[in-house]
Amino acid sequence: MPSAGPSARAVDRAQQQPVANASIEIIDVTDAVARQLIATSSTAYFAESLGDGYPVGSIVGKGDVLDISIWEAPPAALFGTSGIGGDQRLGSASGSTARGASLPEQMVDSEGQVTIPFVGRVNAAGRTTQQIAREINQRLLGKAHQPQTIVRVLRNATTNVTVVGDVANSGRVALTARGERLLDVLASVGGVKQPVGKTTIQVTRGTHTSTMPLEAVIKDPRQNIRLQPDDVVTALFQPYSFTALGAVGSNAEINYEGTGITLAQALGRVAGLQDFRADVKGVFLFRLEDPTALDPATRQRARLTPDGKVPVIYRINMKDPAMFFVAQSFPIRNKDVLYVSNAPLADIQKFVNVISSTIIPVATVSAVMEQ
Repeated sequence: MPSAGPSARAVDRAQQQPVANASIEIIDVTDAVARQLIATSSTAYFAESLGDGYPVGSIVGKGDVLDISIWEAPPAALFGTSGIGGDQRLGSASGSTARGASLPEQMVDSEGQVTIPFVGRVNAAGRTTQQIAREINQRLLGKAHQPQTIVRVLRNATTNVTVVGDVANSGRVALTARGERLLDVLASVGGVKQPVGKTTIQVTRGTHTSTMPLEAVIKDPRQNIRLQPDDVVTALFQPYSFTALGAVGSNAEINYEGTGITLAQALGRVAGLQDFRADVKGVFLFRLEDPTALDPATRQRARLTPDGKVPVIYRINMKDPAMFFVAQSFPIRNKDVLYVSNAPLADIQKFVNVISSTIIPVATVSAVMEQ
């Protein structure tokens, strides 16, 4: 007979059929199972996975442009007669004059160095402006009279963060010594376009990516981390979804908020079960589960897929009134498949309808011919 998917009996036999060389595990949903899934939920919080970071605006990088000024106490022996840059003077009460030389703008080269007259090549990349100034002063000892150096970053080419996605204005945001945090950077590009509760923030740092709901970041100040150079911040509008199939009110892929939803909410969003064809004992949730979410016995006997997951079918008996309380805490995961099989009597009814549609016309024709 026509059907939207396997029967409950066929799903129960799926444990004998491997998928991608992995064994399928069938687990009855209980309060204990729901509690274990909640306890082992691996939400990648920014503070734990990426760390709070540190202010990086004062760190010099390759391509940055520096302004370097060197001052010499009177009597100025080196820069007072060198004629480098503009002759800047600071008068003192005794009438003596301190002289300073403002060097031409220096761009940190591909080797991370700058060239200073009477000093030579100085490593600049990866260091603060104070560290660069101290090295220049140290190397001028014996050449200049009590040298004092001021180093400033004129143009920042390396300490930038890229912000893309569902924001008002995508772009690159320069980090400063203040140590801009995630919400600071989002505010600087005009904020997100969608409601906060339906927006998820993804931060990519090197090869590591971490994702959190924006609402959770706002509620927990620890997750408002300092961003680091070359971080990529992506604002996503409802990136999570599950698929509902079978004898439910609506067969569709359903998007949900980054804060997550429960099984009860998922059933509500698909208009519940179809009471004229659904098997209330045949509600199933198909998921590629993390092995750490399973009990030790199941984890030990399970065979994993190539990506380290366990194919699990969670069996839900909606005929049990207590299951409605469990469903209020059982979490739905991204890419889950919620399937409700047909009740056995529904298939019998289909068969009866087919027979009736065949016999009644024949009987009607026979009756007409007898008359």
